[in-house]
Amino acid sequence: MKPFNKILIPTDGSDYTKEAIKKGLELAKVLDAEVTALYVVDQTSFINFPMDSTIVSVYSLLEKEGKDAVDYVLAEGTKLGLKVNMRIEEGSPSRKVIEASKTFDLIVMGTLGRTGVSKLLLGSVAEKVVRFAECPVLVVRAKGEK
Repeated sequence: MKPFNKILIPTDGSDYTKEAIKKGLELAKVLDAEVTALYVVDQTSFINFPMDSTIVSVYSLLEKEGKDAVDYVLAEGTKLGLKVNMRIEEGSPSRKVIEASKTFDLIVMGTLGRTGVSKLLLGSVAEKVVRFAECPVLVVRAKGEK
């Protein structure tokens, strides 16, 4: 089995990802692995809108959210004595994580745990990543989630 030297932790900045971040960083500490935090500015929401000042404002907010999200992973990793690389990219979150899987040994990510119609309509980034990633994926459910 290939050792886990490079771990990718995708984050959307929500509380749902905090448990996955914690587990991913703990695993990296035990394995002495390199960690990369990834936030993807989801451009799929803006495809059909003209780039006016409102869209630019929303986009800026999403970029700030991304910076805050990867900064959180950095801060938590620093507490454990880990070096954390930070990446903010633009595009479809599931596609970007799947593309990144080519250069990582393990992905540790959270899930909202959607079921039924909401999963069918909204899809699941975690599910797509599990299906198509080129490396193993550890999906961590948020604490208290049923």
